[in-house]
Amino acid sequence: MKFGENCIPQVSIDCVVFGFHAHQLKVLLLRVRSMEYYALPGGFVGQEEALDEAAQRVLQERTGLTELYLEQFYTFGQRNRGEIEMQQKLAEVNQLSSAEWLQKRFISVGYYALVDFSLVKATPDALSDSCDWYDINQLPMLMMDHHQMIQKALDTLRIMLEYKPIAFNLLPESFTIAELQRVYETILGKELIRTNFQRKILSLEILERIEKNIREGLTKPRMYTDLNPQKNRMNRRRSMRFFFDWKVTF
Repeated sequence: MKFGENCIPQVSIDCVVFGFHAHQLKVLLLRVRSMEYYALPGGFVGQEEALDEAAQRVLQERTGLTELYLEQFYTFGQRNRGEIEMQQKLAEVNQLSSAEWLQKRFISVGYYALVDFSLVKATPDALSDSCDWYDINQLPMLMMDHHQMIQKALDTLRIMLEYKPIAFNLLPESFTIAELQRVYETILGKELIRTNFQRKILSLEILERIEKNIREGLTKPRMYTDLNPQKNRMNRRRSMRFFFDWKVTF
């Protein structure tokens, strides 16, 4: 979709894409073309397009994935969130015919996505030099209020872990309980007691134990997968506060 062409004026989409790799929580970022700034994957909303459809389209273009866990988490509409000089330079560097349209104030709808790091084919957009993963604790210089967006998305993710078992979406189809625990510990920023964690996860009865050899001669770890991957990984909306007492017991 071209800039300003058949789009809803002054409304944009920004997506915080979380991945998990090497015991680190990662965020997908674009390096803005010919500038020192980085930005979240984003885009605009077509006149005949729903917000969720626009977010799915943007993420498919940036990640190559057609199915991923996606949630709207906040709307950013502060009066001073735009940086006119930066937007002017962006328009000039890229010789955009819609420069005036781009330089107006925008209200941005924020989404966060949880993806399997290994499946993503990071692809830059027309205004970016690169698209790559960055450790959430070592972020480069971000444009506008994108750092605030990432923090808000992370805060929301931490809260949602108390209600929905969505962290599975950051792992491959099969995984060990230890790997899942590392994901939770990384997101929450604290250690969890193994026995408590395992008991709570298995009590949900949404996993199936499978046999899998990792290396010949080594004891097989207990591997698990979703009972119904298509349903559970894409739409875990069952309301449950099953992790509520972690703050007390862990």
